[in-house]
Amino acid sequence: MRRSICVCEPLACFAGETGNFSFTYTPAVNLPKGAKLRFDLATHGRPIDWEFPQTNVKVKKNLIWAQIAEGKGIPAKAIDKGSDKSPQYEFILPAEVKAGENFTIYMGSTVKGKENGNRCQLNVQRRRPFHLYIDPRGKGDFKEQEVFHLDIRGNVLSNIRVIAPSLVAKNKRFDVLVRFEDEHGNLTNYAPEGSLIELSYENQRENLNWKLFIPETGFINLPNLYFNEPGVYKIQLQNLKTGNKYYSAPIKCLPESNFSISWGLFHAESSKNDSGENIEACLREFRDEKALQFFATSPFESAEETSAEEWKQCSQQITEFNEEYRFCTFLGFQYPAEEGLKQIVYFKDQKPLLRKKEAKSNLLSKVYKSLGPKEAFAISSFTMAKGVHTDFSNWDMELDKVVEIYNAWGSSECTAKEGNPRPIRSTTKKGFQETEVGSVINALKNNYRFGFVAGGLDDRGVFSELYEEGQVQYSPGLTAILATESTKEALVQAIQRRSCYATTGERMILGLHIAGAPIGSELSTKIKPGLALNRHITGYVAGTTPLKSVVLVRNGAVIKTFQTKDYCFDFTWDDEEPLSKAVLSSTEGRPHFAFYYLRVTQQDGHMAWSSPIWIDYPEYQPAPPPKKPKGK
Repeated sequence: MRRSICVCEPLACFAGETGNFSFTYTPAVNLPKGAKLRFDLATHGRPIDWEFPQTNVKVKKNLIWAQIAEGKGIPAKAIDKGSDKSPQYEFILPAEVKAGENFTIYMGSTVKGKENGNRCQLNVQRRRPFHLYIDPRGKGDFKEQEVFHLDIRGNVLSNIRVIAPSLVAKNKRFDVLVRFEDEHGNLTNYAPEGSLIELSYENQRENLNWKLFIPETGFINLPNLYFNEPGVYKIQLQNLKTGNKYYSAPIKCLPESNFSISWGLFHAESSKNDSGENIEACLREFRDEKALQFFATSPFESAEETSAEEWKQCSQQITEFNEEYRFCTFLGFQYPAEEGLKQIVYFKDQKPLLRKKEAKSNLLSKVYKSLGPKEAFAISSFTMAKGVHTDFSNWDMELDKVVEIYNAWGSSECTAKEGNPRPIRSTTKKGFQETEVGSVINALKNNYRFGFVAGGLDDRGVFSELYEEGQVQYSPGLTAILATESTKEALVQAIQRRSCYATTGERMILGLHIAGAPIGSELSTKIKPGLALNRHITGYVAGTTPLKSVVLVRNGAVIKTFQTKDYCFDFTWDDEEPLSKAVLSSTEGRPHFAFYYLRVTQQDGHMAWSSPIWIDYPEYQPAPPPKKPKGK
């Protein structure tokens, strides 16, 4: 039986390449005059997607048109599909196309030169589909479908990314992953022949002199590296052909350590792959391209956003992708409650999606009642965004272990007037503005105790219209968890201890201890009386670029600024002010308290926040108010 033929020219192109493309369809049966054909790029119109061609034949650049054998060009008509996806391009045959003859669609320029052509998508994709829908009768009944396939490959080598652990112990071996990437972050081996890469690092051993070729896969794993002296290191790779140097994020080597840092996100959406449409591609991106060690799904609970089938598919993929010590996956969803936007993260797989329209879960109190501290934890997100802000009512000390201090739409630490360099702000009246009601610092002053995490980019649910509403966007954040190992159980235990911190996207290393207790700890003068007189504070910071400021925050105010122009340093400082002069009052019979955390800013503007450390002062007795003099 004779079959139709679909051929692309070229068969492959490079990501982000601008050029001329043709799609030739050879039908197996005659197509009569007046038949309609619709060409669909199957794209969403995002900056990373395939460029929309235009249909005005008078404009010679980035044009789409068609042609049949010995015929004139056929103009295209853009058909709006009524969504955020690209339009379809319709062609009406001016003459019959017989079986075996060609119908060709062109995208590009009608003049010489690729620079005036059509720009392909920025991400690599094998067998990228283009759809052609056919209506032989020309009555709008498009039942037949043909598919063209084109490979998009990595472009010219532009960057070498070194992915290494952030925290290691002296003489303990570790592996390093090296990714050879084009300017768009795709893996590539497209480099001049004979390109050689040299590896080195500070305090290197004399016998370490590795030279690497760029593999066809675009990545290579370097095993069994180790440091024989404590310190902060950056692995360096130099392209001997160009002389360019590339560095890893900092690696801190300790004399000994029972903890490692796992990087990941509980709340994020991919800018390349819609998690609702293709959760598998989304998970692969965060695992392989972003090199995260943990990730949680975060669709919104409504049926309009997340159907039962999508939740089922999401649950299955989370189970399949979980790989201890490499990529831990969690099942979670977002719940817009009256008390603020919450994300529920389950510890185990195959859990239900709790919807607001269902009577058993139409209130946050009911959701919390159905959960337990051994089953899930909750994250308050976007807490200072007026309208969806968190008012910190119905707070559950067992479930509300962490708060999202930052995501790509801004920081909720404090207001812009209080010095927030990345405030929640919209340039129009339709977006979100900040409200101090949801301020993280105000909540901490009221003795709500939680660790800090960061979220990434999100364009779903309450975030879905922010691109069009002038909302100011920042870099996607990252969460660091200090755990004994990179397993789901260990990560959950670390979250419950609030052993985590947040960054604006860079893998900065930081640590803070008071009297030897790490971030997330709760201390008491009842157990350590000396804290009432002096708090011995130690810590360390290692940035990806030179540091601009490192400040210690006590009770929401900066009490110590450490000066450094380097990218890393350790510090020691004693807070000798009597605790009686620094404590905050608490409610419900709880003791007076103080809290400390570290805020770091790099010269490139990236930031990090450590989770707080609390000190309770149960022996504190406030001085009685002065007596009023008796009247005569």
